[in-house]
Amino acid sequence: MQIFFEKTKSFINNIEIVERKGIGHPDSVIDGICEAASRELSKFYMDEKGFILHHNLDKGLIVGGVAQPVFGGGKIIQPPEVIVAGTASIIKNIDDIRKLLYDSTIEYIEKTIINAEKLSPEIKIKIHPGSTDLVTLYQSFSNGDIPLANDTSFGVGFYPLTKLEKMILDVEKFLNDKSFKKKNRFLGEDIKVMGVRNDREINITVAAAFVSEFVHNKEDYYDKKMKIKEKLEKNFDVKISINTADSGENIYLTVSGVSWENGDDGQVGRGNRCNGLITPFRFTSLEAVAGKNPVSHVGKIYNLLATELSKEIYEELKIENEIILLSQIGRPIDEPFVGVRYVSEKSKEKEIKNFLINNIERSRFSELTEKILKGELKVF
Repeated sequence: MQIFFEKTKSFINNIEIVERKGIGHPDSVIDGICEAASRELSKFYMDEKGFILHHNLDKGLIVGGVAQPVFGGGKIIQPPEVIVAGTASIIKNIDDIRKLLYDSTIEYIEKTIINAEKLSPEIKIKIHPGSTDLVTLYQSFSNGDIPLANDTSFGVGFYPLTKLEKMILDVEKFLNDKSFKKKNRFLGEDIKVMGVRNDREINITVAAAFVSEFVHNKEDYYDKKMKIKEKLEKNFDVKISINTADSGENIYLTVSGVSWENGDDGQVGRGNRCNGLITPFRFTSLEAVAGKNPVSHVGKIYNLLATELSKEIYEELKIENEIILLSQIGRPIDEPFVGVRYVSEKSKEKEIKNFLINNIERSRFSELTEKILKGELKVF
């Protein structure tokens, strides 16, 4: 395992931009659907074969429908579509696998979106066997060997989070908290939070879908929006703007609380990275984490592992750091190229190197897979 280092004085820039697409944003919804599909398919393989077979369900798409929200109600005129696509090792009957993925999609939507029954999306499952070379690479896992990398790709992680990064996560969590939703039923799950910092000044913009059934008229909408703004500014002590495209009768009103009911599409990998954020001023991998197999696809496991390792290095060694793990297709997954950038006045390379050598090992990848199957690691 090769480990390379770069020491820097600070990760802080004068300008910072951070974004989070909330749980009801189309890109997040399809990420969640495809990850749930991979998780259920992995469990199916475990039950049938005793190990996880090759698959990648990371080509998901949400196609927006047509809706007509009106104050106090509204209706879905044309239901949106969900397409889950990718490769899957076919055992038993392919229709059984399709039904498994169909059911997991329905379950995820109903669990995530309060007004899911209003959507009634059309769901299509498009799966096919994987290419022979990639399936062959995967077979070593079933033989008890260390899995071989499914791709030449990289994953990244960084820790600690900046003040703005933590704030963006907390704002979306605050608005999509279940107890908050019970008291504010007019607020949908489709929430996007964008923050910008210019030196010390922070401004946050929130896009939040309102549910038409619980909004009586235009005045009621603007009144409710102002109350949400006041609550946010009180809790986070920062300037907040909400639904800035509102103008007169043109307001962010939906029937279901999500924008994909009416023309807004979503695609796997276009949303948050696995730490829940979009951070253009940080090391970033453009790999879609959701839906990829949890055993050998480094586009998934290296992003998750790098994120865990970075946090552990900070907690144990008190060193701010950014980590890159790079694979080479066909090589054992526990032999990555490792790049570390860290903040310190003194050299900390020996301590970090020893930590990484002790933590990038076969057992760590097995633990990672188990966490993924239990849903303990977020992928968006």
